[in-house]
Amino acid sequence: MGRVSTSLFRRKDMYAAGAAVALFAVAAAVGHHLENRDGTLRLRWPPLYAYWEPHVGPGTPAALVVAALVVVYGPTAARRLGWRRLLWASWGVSAAWIWSLALIDGWYRGVTRRLTTKYEYLQSVPEVQDVGATLREFSGRILMDAPDNWPAHVAGHPPGALLTFVGLDRIGLGGGAWAAVLCVTVGASAATAVLVAVRALADEHTARVAAPFLVLAPAAVWIGVSADGYFAGVSAWAVALLALAATRRARLPWLAGLGSGVLFGWTMYLSYGLGLLAVVAVAVLVAARTWRPVPWVVLGALPWVVAFTVAGFWWYEGYTTLVERYYQGAAGVRPYAYYVWANLAAQVVVVGLATVAGLRRAAGREVRRSGLVLLVAGGLLAMLVANLSGMSKAETERIWLPFAIWLLPAAALLPVRDHRWWLGAQAAVALTVNHLLVTGW
Repeated sequence: MGRVSTSLFRRKDMYAAGAAVALFAVAAAVGHHLENRDGTLRLRWPPLYAYWEPHVGPGTPAALVVAALVVVYGPTAARRLGWRRLLWASWGVSAAWIWSLALIDGWYRGVTRRLTTKYEYLQSVPEVQDVGATLREFSGRILMDAPDNWPAHVAGHPPGALLTFVGLDRIGLGGGAWAAVLCVTVGASAATAVLVAVRALADEHTARVAAPFLVLAPAAVWIGVSADGYFAGVSAWAVALLALAATRRARLPWLAGLGSGVLFGWTMYLSYGLGLLAVVAVAVLVAARTWRPVPWVVLGALPWVVAFTVAGFWWYEGYTTLVERYYQGAAGVRPYAYYVWANLAAQVVVVGLATVAGLRRAAGREVRRSGLVLLVAGGLLAMLVANLSGMSKAETERIWLPFAIWLLPAAALLPVRDHRWWLGAQAAVALTVNHLLVTGW
């Protein structure tokens, strides 16, 4: 009976993965039809912000080697390494995977150019001569018809994102290459942060099982190189520190809670949409069955709110102005009826088929690890709310990275003997996307 049940569950895993592939294929077919018919999607290869160009590059051999090593040795290494070494190894290997994928497009197109296009933050860095003046006039330059309006990505985010790259420039690390190094380094650390959170809320064994899937996630395609990878890393550590504070796994839980608040506060000024991380934070607190860290989190976040407001930038004004700007652009013609489901289809190639199968197991409650399931559910719910809001039409493969990374540990629920096959599937998704398409943002 046990073998029959196991075989049935494994078939259901394959059915879930197959359904996800079908969803993506339908979104691609319908999207291409709509775009060819009336051009309202404003995408060259829907549902992804990308265009078709089969290619190889200098990162191809490295990506194949990293993928092979993680598939063959990842599960064993995750099981045998000391905990601290596993954390550092996860960060390092994740960075290697991200860099190798980015370099498939070459150094210029895949790395240095990414954050320097006309839509990006680095275009506006030279304009910021006086930070105080920039903050005071920031909201007034968001609308498309405003005098000297900001480029799309600067206008679409609070000033913290722009100020990050201004800060790099001021310390002598200006330009696309250094910006890419920051985004990849911080983005790669998200794998380590998720491990810390899973260990705190579930157990160390579950975290170790999840580690190779976090390292080899197809999300690496969009972490390298986009500012959203940086956002994902910062927000992941905010959640991880909250998990340590809530479960009292830190030596000084109050300090972990304070640090979590500092990072949560900073994320508010990196991206308006990251306010939805409150859903993930609540999931952490529910899993830990405590609200004790909340005062410390609020105390840590408050200085950011005070500082930006006193300096002249009011978050709510920036957000409401952004909503108006959002519908002045492509969102004004992009159909909600398509994106409300195609956005989710795009996530198939971000989280990968192993995650989809793991989500099926989490929903089916075949394995009861409530801490892990609640954490994953928090990330999924935040994503669904973002989707229904209508403020995410296209490009969700990068915009939702801070939510998508919390779905990845669901793969730990898959049978251990199948892990190498599922890891191979994860690598195959990333390699296929990066070799057949040129992604952009």
